[in-house]
Amino acid sequence: MSTAVASTAPAGCPLCDGLGGALVWQGRNARVIRAQEEGFPAFYRVVWTAHAAEFTDLSVAERAECMELVAAVERVLRDRLSPDKVNLAALGNMVAHLHWHVIARWRWDSHFPGSVWAVVQRPRDPAREAEVQAQLDATDRAIAAALDART
Repeated sequence: MSTAVASTAPAGCPLCDGLGGALVWQGRNARVIRAQEEGFPAFYRVVWTAHAAEFTDLSVAERAECMELVAAVERVLRDRLSPDKVNLAALGNMVAHLHWHVIARWRWDSHFPGSVWAVVQRPRDPAREAEVQAQLDATDRAIAAALDART
């Protein structure tokens, strides 16, 4: 369990009550899930297991571990999917449970260059989304292998 000054999980926290997406990897302190975000097939989250609202609720060692996980997921996405950009975000405004978004982005996606939460820039490209989707099972396995290798 985390040594963080973590708050008690509030009733109804979706990241305490469930996985939050398709489980890719589970470690002692965190898990990686692939989110089901329509239009953004390579949208991953690194979710801290203990309920903590803020990054600074974690100890120095836990923060380092968390960022190593985020970096490892980003590296696999870059190596396997060759996105134009990888977005990292830890907002927590809607779900106050520490999690990092790791999102592979392409110039053709509907919101690029804006964030995935910004205004739509162009129609979705289902063919290109399907090309990425077809690579995700192998990408998930590569993420799990990379994270297993670091422990």
